[in-house]
Amino acid sequence: MSKTNSSVPEQVEGADFPVPAPLNGHGPARVISLCNQKGGVGKTTTTVNLGAALVEYGRRVLLVDFDPQGALSAGLGVSTLDAPTVYDLMVNRKLSTAEVIQHTAIDGLDVLPANIDLSAAELQLVNEVAREQTLQRALRGVTGLYDVVLIDCQPSLGLLTVNALTASHGVIIPLECEYFALRGVALLIETVEKIQDRLNPALELDGILGTMYDPRTLHSKEVLERVREAFGDKVFDTVIRRTVKFPDASVAAEPITTFASDHTGAAAYRRLARELVARGGAP
Repeated sequence: MSKTNSSVPEQVEGADFPVPAPLNGHGPARVISLCNQKGGVGKTTTTVNLGAALVEYGRRVLLVDFDPQGALSAGLGVSTLDAPTVYDLMVNRKLSTAEVIQHTAIDGLDVLPANIDLSAAELQLVNEVAREQTLQRALRGVTGLYDVVLIDCQPSLGLLTVNALTASHGVIIPLECEYFALRGVALLIETVEKIQDRLNPALELDGILGTMYDPRTLHSKEVLERVREAFGDKVFDTVIRRTVKFPDASVAAEPITTFASDHTGAAAYRRLARELVARGGAP
């Protein structure tokens, strides 16, 4: 990984992370959770746009909306009104995962949608045998069709998040470049370590991603510097700047890579996709 000497991260596509080589085939997928117990740090934005960027590089990607708010589904124009969701998949063993997956307008980018029904899942699963492996079981039949599965976790460290981490090979922590967001990272990493110890020894921390970075403020720079001092190479070199284009793209139900393809936000997520592949976090 390249090192930056400046506290202002690069925001355009750089030559330090090569364009990923084409794949000869698809699957089995590497499953990655995007996780942070704090809300509003860019988990959904990163899930959507990283997934779309990986598709541009020839990867087949499944996005799992695992937040009862259903922001990922809405942000890609996926309807859940009369369609089964990931909640139905978790509580109904007769339902196949292929019946729940919906295609998006982007070829190669599919979604397992969610809505408010998912909020009842924790209560219904609490007395189930192997309740932590429910999502892992649901994904087992489709991982061979994809190269990457990205799970958008809800902002908590409850049973749903434990399910996501148990089903994953890696975890990415989107971290808002703000002091109070920084405070919760230690607790989240402790949770990841508990999952590694008790449920999923293969789980890896793929990296911490600085989001909502504002290069005009000293505060953002100081938070990013502290994160890099504390976690070193576990912090992605790529940093996502704050921009109104991200919410605008969500309203348009598109990733920023298609909504504003030439914007620096789109360039940043393409760079993140290349960095993830270069690090071995995606095929």
